[in-house]
Amino acid sequence: MMKRREFITSTAALAVLPTISLASETLEYTPGLVKERLAAGDIVFLDFKASWCTTCRAQERVIGNLRSENPAYDEAITFINVDWDEYGRSELARDLNIPRRSTLVVMKGDQELGRVVARTSTADIQALMDTALNATS
Repeated sequence: MMKRREFITSTAALAVLPTISLASETLEYTPGLVKERLAAGDIVFLDFKASWCTTCRAQERVIGNLRSENPAYDEAITFINVDWDEYGRSELARDLNIPRRSTLVVMKGDQELGRVVARTSTADIQALMDTALNATS
């Protein structure tokens, strides 16, 4: 009897896990994803980055630290990585006038709410993430 109860409890807990982990997931850009998420009403945080870019890695560390310190970011914001080497000349990059890799952009609907270009300070990146967070209310 006890084993059955443990099984049911464990199974129920596992069923909830995918929902929880999705909140802190970072999506990888594919064409159409940003339009789809914006149309669904999401606040979107775009990170135009390259794997070889040291500025991008520094920004990624700051973003990761801020997200781990404040779960509200993951609850309210859809984070999307845009591979600069693959999509730096894409329609998305052209439409948003993305000047270079290490560009972070926050969007809601069809509006850009803010951007940070090639800056790695916690204050600058947190201000951008707070702009996204405040746009949810």
